[in-house]
Amino acid sequence: MKTQKIPQKLQGILWSVDVNDLDIHEDRNYIINQILSLGILDELKWLLNAYSLSTIKEVFIQKPAKIYTPSAFHFCRDILLGLEHKNLPANRYVRTLPRNIGS
Repeated sequence: MKTQKIPQKLQGILWSVDVNDLDIHEDRNYIINQILSLGILDELKWLLNAYSLSTIKEVFIQKPAKIYTPSAFHFCRDILLGLEHKNLPANRYVRTLPRNIGS
């Protein structure tokens, strides 16, 4: 991780917690998934500067959040993170699909 402070401009994406109360390491699952799901180019650039690509991929794979739209999920998986060949069940990410906890 290269950055230790979360900029105020991310408050709109990290809406459920005051950015001043977030810890870039402790809250990385929330921060990464929120920005991947809702971020525009500027926020995605910040994310890629704040965390290594391997950390972002690890969180995306290991700690999925059911907050993505279908298009955001496919963009993040296939284009941004290059995980198109990884078997990641959409129902663990996409909010409009039923979640099967057992998979």
